[in-house]
Amino acid sequence: MTYSLVDFCGDVRAILAESDNHDGRQRVRRQLEALLDDADFRAAYLGADEDGMTQIYEDPDFRFCVLAYKMAAAHSSPPHDHGDSWAVYGQALGHTDMTVWSQPDEGNRIEPKRTFRLEAGQADLFDVREIHSISYCHGAKFVRVTGVDMRALSRGARGARPSQERALSRGARGARPSQERALSRGARGARPSQGSVEPRRVFDPETGEVHEVASVGTSRR
Repeated sequence: MTYSLVDFCGDVRAILAESDNHDGRQRVRRQLEALLDDADFRAAYLGADEDGMTQIYEDPDFRFCVLAYKMAAAHSSPPHDHGDSWAVYGQALGHTDMTVWSQPDEGNRIEPKRTFRLEAGQADLFDVREIHSISYCHGAKFVRVTGVDMRALSRGARGARPSQERALSRGARGARPSQERALSRGARGARPSQGSVEPRRVFDPETGEVHEVASVGTSRR
């Protein structure tokens, strides 16, 4: 049985309407693994060899976003969080090494707590304010679901590097019009999201420096 992007987004809407908390986000993680298992989804949104990120869905009511990444070059991020948003990463091809970090002490020092490898077909959750870093191999393809559109976060911050973000694509190539119409419909009784009000933080474990940024370096198209 196929499990499409339409099915996934409908399930996420239902989950967040019932449980917009850690347990609900773990359910989103499990549904993302089911989506990654669908060959038609992978072919439609992750099959091409183009480099970069494409936003393939943004929910009109709950504001969560689904993003597809096809990364030609290997990349490692510094430790960071996603402000008041959560993020679920799901690997489609290759692998990503994940590190979970401690919360900062009084001197803003952080330490690694846990490191693991996300293999193809696996997904994992980083909840609100959970500090993490990622390192993916060349040719990695993965999907990220965020609680809000990360563009809603604050842009200007002391010491922040200029954002390299570009305007997001509103639909993936090859998406059927019927899918796009179905994804854009709001559900009755849906509660609008309040969005994220805190910017992302990037940490330097050696110096204790903290910067607020709009992007941690993964390119968008």
